[in-house]
Amino acid sequence: MKPEDKQDYLEEYEVFKKKGKPFFPYAVLKDSTMALIVVAVIIAMSLILGAEQGPKADPTSTTYVPRPEWYFFFLFEVLRVIKPPELVPIATVGIPTICMVLLLMLPFYDRGPERRPERRPIALIAGILTILAMGYLTYAGAVAGSPTQIDLKVAPQYEAGKEVVAGSGCLACHKIGENGNNGPGPELTHIASRIPRAAILRSVEIGPGIMPSFRELPPKKLNELADFLSSLN
Repeated sequence: MKPEDKQDYLEEYEVFKKKGKPFFPYAVLKDSTMALIVVAVIIAMSLILGAEQGPKADPTSTTYVPRPEWYFFFLFEVLRVIKPPELVPIATVGIPTICMVLLLMLPFYDRGPERRPERRPIALIAGILTILAMGYLTYAGAVAGSPTQIDLKVAPQYEAGKEVVAGSGCLACHKIGENGNNGPGPELTHIASRIPRAAILRSVEIGPGIMPSFRELPPKKLNELADFLSSLN
């Protein structure tokens, strides 16, 4: 901005400032009134329309598929992309925290006088990319399938067993490849190199230790499950 343009701007700003009203209490009163109206509308809608309730929580079930609220779908999808356990803290805490700090510090490290978007290509591109990234991740998280899935590539004859394992809650306690949890059960990625098929089937039926029994599964599904696990070597 040229010195003469800056001087004209300051003079014009002082004129409008004298004609205007102070922020407190005028602007504060308007914002507070609007906030109260929004809260009142939300309360009225909750009382009149009600809120959708899901099934009661069952702590004994290991097949529950957790899903976040829609405004967390982008973070949910980041966790699906960043699968190694050692990188989970970066996805859940590191990336959102860094983005929030950069946003809060924007007035301090971007002190240029220019405010026209076309004259600030870096800020404009960064903003557009951020919106597109969050929009895409939100959409991907909304249409994504169940997080209880196994990404291992297996032979066609083991696909049915893989679906049984993924849908039976096994990943709540076991890890298979990049999917599942590290405990309390052992990792199953190479279980066939340690346990024969008969022992795998027996363990699934009995449920040793704290592991629940899956003998209620149809015999066909039990055999498909055992076939899949016995192929992991």
